[in-house]
Amino acid sequence: MRKPICCESFFPFFLRSYLSVPVKIVIFGRIRFESLFFMKDLKKYSYKSSGVDIQAGEQLINSIKDLVKSTHNPSVLQNIGGFGALYLPDLSGYREPVLVSSVDGVGTKLKVAFRAEVYDTVGQDLVNHCVNDIAVCGAEPLYFLDYFSTGRLDNKIALEVIKGFTKACRENKCALIGGETAEMPDIYSDGEFDLAGTIVGVVDRDRIFDGSRVHRGDVLLGLPSTGLHTNGYSLARKVLFDHYDVDSHVDELGCTVGEALLAVHRSYLTTIQYLSGVDGVHAFSHITGGGILGNTKRVIPHGYKLKVDWKAWDHPAIFNLIQKLGEVDDEDMQSTFNLGIGLVVIVDTANIHKVRSLLKEQGEESVIIGTVE
Repeated sequence: MRKPICCESFFPFFLRSYLSVPVKIVIFGRIRFESLFFMKDLKKYSYKSSGVDIQAGEQLINSIKDLVKSTHNPSVLQNIGGFGALYLPDLSGYREPVLVSSVDGVGTKLKVAFRAEVYDTVGQDLVNHCVNDIAVCGAEPLYFLDYFSTGRLDNKIALEVIKGFTKACRENKCALIGGETAEMPDIYSDGEFDLAGTIVGVVDRDRIFDGSRVHRGDVLLGLPSTGLHTNGYSLARKVLFDHYDVDSHVDELGCTVGEALLAVHRSYLTTIQYLSGVDGVHAFSHITGGGILGNTKRVIPHGYKLKVDWKAWDHPAIFNLIQKLGEVDDEDMQSTFNLGIGLVVIVDTANIHKVRSLLKEQGEESVIIGTVE
């Protein structure tokens, strides 16, 4: 057998001089290259060069600690930074406490925020949406956790989003006790991100609103929304951005398209808590995806149906504009949007005037929009 020969001189000089390391050639009757590294092709990789900047993430955490702490109460046992968020609830005022939780996102409303370069409102949207979802069950919010994922972390944008979280948490007396910031290159385009949030609250078992109190003849009392809230944006964007830019001022709206679409999803927590102990209030419905019918039927007993008078209130201009420009039929509008009603209170017919008077004292307008049959 021919003994292997290690040879550098076998290569022409010009080729050897182009290499970053000596080249070893092993000959067994034919030439085999064991290593061949050309300096011009040599690349040095790191986590940062692949799109993930750990240091930027740490800087973000440090910059938001005081903001997050501003939402805390004595039940929060530590500030952000641990592996898990620690919360010691004070349940002394509850006889049979039940934890109520919900998770949600902002959806394609984020696309409007990207175009308008306005980022603080979507954080408020997420918290308020989650708060409403458990408040209609009768729950008091305890704490909130967020998930922020992006392609490339921009600390200025992230800070604006988190400012929105903390603002809404303070307003809802809810602690922001933890979250996750994920940098995922190739998943999101530059400047884009996604949001999700989880909320946990508590309610006494005998004070849960689960629809069991609803009966035939109850009245549907509608409370106004502040716009689209966080639903129907795929259709709204398609229609409106085919005709306008995000900063186009529309006389019918009295503002720009972006301002109308980014109106903050309001919280109904205070109103729900105020009405929860009032005689004749049987259920609450938070109007999100699926519209008034799709959501309110979730809180009425099986075998009952809803009769809605769609002409009982004036639909806000943003909905009329979408329907007109997009030639959207009534059924599609009703199943996609809240049409100006963000919360439905189901009330015994004998107490409807009392409830409306109480709401008016609190500065809350209401309108009778239908009945349970």
